[in-house]
Amino acid sequence: MAELFSDDWMNQLKDAWNADPEVKDALAKINFCSTISCGFKSDDNPTGVFVVENGECTRAGNWNGETSDWDMRADEDNWQKWMKKPLGMTSMGMAVATGKLKFAKGDFGSMIKNPSMAGPFIKSFALMSKIG
Repeated sequence: MAELFSDDWMNQLKDAWNADPEVKDALAKINFCSTISCGFKSDDNPTGVFVVENGECTRAGNWNGETSDWDMRADEDNWQKWMKKPLGMTSMGMAVATGKLKFAKGDFGSMIKNPSMAGPFIKSFALMSKIG
């Protein structure tokens, strides 16, 4: 199993993302472009990065100082729990409200209220759980 947010893990997520029309195609319809990073709350910098251009992930891997539009952080225990049982709309809202999931960058409130972004975002957490 690839280490969480490692180069290999992020590239497996890239492949899963690009193969899923509920994520890639839905975000292409709104011309979604963003640099998304993720990692652990205890770290100063993110671990992995994911670059999306018009819905398609064009690059993924280790974070190398890229400027992120979105930066999601949680403790490793919570990430591991969510890899086994992905967050849904309600559980994600609770994770953010209780501080288990933090957005160091990005406007979670605006995103989750926008159905064209919220659905694919929730689905991306389900994709994370499929990474081996």
